[in-house]
Amino acid sequence: MLIGRSPVRISFGGGGTDLPSYYEQFGGAVLSTAINKYFYTILGNRADGRIQVISSDLRLFGNWSDLAALPTNDSGLEIPLAVLKDLGADLAADLFLASEIPPGTGLGSSASVCVNLLKVLTTYLRCPLSKYDLAERAFSITRFGLGRHVGKQDEYAAAFGGLNYIRFKRNGVTQVEPVQLDPGVLSALQSNLMLFFTGAAHHSWDILADQEESIRLPAGSAVEALHQVKETAALMKEALLCGDLEHFGHLLDDAWQAKKRVSHRISNPRIDRLYEVAREHGVLGGKLTGAGGGGFLLLYSEPTCQDDVRSAMQREGLQEMAFAFDCQGAQVIVNDPFIDHDEHAGTRWAFVPLSSAAFV
Repeated sequence: MLIGRSPVRISFGGGGTDLPSYYEQFGGAVLSTAINKYFYTILGNRADGRIQVISSDLRLFGNWSDLAALPTNDSGLEIPLAVLKDLGADLAADLFLASEIPPGTGLGSSASVCVNLLKVLTTYLRCPLSKYDLAERAFSITRFGLGRHVGKQDEYAAAFGGLNYIRFKRNGVTQVEPVQLDPGVLSALQSNLMLFFTGAAHHSWDILADQEESIRLPAGSAVEALHQVKETAALMKEALLCGDLEHFGHLLDDAWQAKKRVSHRISNPRIDRLYEVAREHGVLGGKLTGAGGGGFLLLYSEPTCQDDVRSAMQREGLQEMAFAFDCQGAQVIVNDPFIDHDEHAGTRWAFVPLSSAAFV
């Protein structure tokens, strides 16, 4: 039996510049961090030659006799089925999928699903992938295999973990640059960030499709807004490295105002109102965590204002989600042949003491 997990992420700035339609023209960059909310895959062997996939979050399951029998339509299980087809391996297994957060909340959960399945399955098949290959293959499966309008940032955040400045070059090459902060600055940054669920779960692919269509007009307002979004992400990184968290908070607001100019679907009157209420109670800056339209509202607030912010958001009906940063990325956390007598499991163990964990 194998159990794997991969984190979701919060993106501070640069979202949208990781779309191929943008970075292939101008190059892109995103500042983001993985957080300790995870997607899990449990793999157990079967003796009957069949493949079974169960999603606890979607309350869906399927059972098939071989890879050729896997459906290609939108069944709700299209991500695990696309991963299985891409690997093309002779496999008989149970796959149980579960998440700590609901799908469609703007935290990159779909990418985390794909990365996690690839991590578990390639470990099981004894053909492990590097973090770069893991992220790139997950992106390729979703972008080209499933034909979805997605960028690259979520797959790289899930695969690598940590706080990173991720560059997307015009030739398609991606470069992950860990942002190494003073421990005190890192702790303060984490303490000053708050996440509130707006209650409007969504899938971002339609919004991203609109953005890509707008980006095809190089002189359009959407492209100019994304240029500012990318520039602000770089300024955020420098503010963090200098330990200037107040400036970072204000830059979050700058990035959000620019991002809203990319597409009218990124925000809506209710989200605008929630953000203004938060600002009235001491929030320096914030944004929606995904492509837009709903999901989690990320807010930056000094500790002295956070009780007021919580009370204001509670009056608006929003629930806060506590979180911490993740520094490990996608990993197999259980690899045990004893549980189900599977000769493919238990081939290698790796123990990483928590005290030695770092943003790498």
